[in-house]
Amino acid sequence: MTDSLSLLDRRETVACLLRDRGDLLVISGLGSATYDVAAAGDDPRNFYLWGAMGGTVAMALGLALAQPERPVLAITGDGDMLMGMGSLATIGAKRPANLSVVVLDNEVYGETGGQPTAIAHGVDLVTVARGCGLNALDHIRDMNGVGTLAERIHRADGPLFANIKIDAQEYVRVLPARDGVWLRSRFREAVLGLAP
Repeated sequence: MTDSLSLLDRRETVACLLRDRGDLLVISGLGSATYDVAAAGDDPRNFYLWGAMGGTVAMALGLALAQPERPVLAITGDGDMLMGMGSLATIGAKRPANLSVVVLDNEVYGETGGQPTAIAHGVDLVTVARGCGLNALDHIRDMNGVGTLAERIHRADGPLFANIKIDAQEYVRVLPARDGVWLRSRFREAVLGLAP
């Protein structure tokens, strides 16, 4: 279990990552990651996943391979990352330099009642990511580290992996649109410049 004094504020962390986003494309995981990305400012280049647990990183990988000139960021929670851990191996094999994966790690399943994840029992996602060949940063526990990460996301020196230790505080949910067809069309137009 992480020392609560070294945990970051989730909303502040995500806002910092997206503050000067440029042409960054963002895939957000279900639950809190999506609420936090929306709270930082809705944008047509955000694609919110509403129920695809374990699929965030795989989707971001596909996008990074399809759009190699654009930086792509997956923002998700530790529960989602644990469910989709096999995606890290595929990222390691494909090595997309434009892909960054950020895990907001509070060591609990926030959407189902706060049950401890495997992280709370000793699983280390940074070690897993390094074993899969990603440029995995040490656990981030301060806002200076978040600021440095935000800069690296735009430099395309990936595939980059960051596990940010956050608190489990509940926030008012900022709910973006839930219409999957509309979100897909809006995102497609933002990425490709094509009307649906």
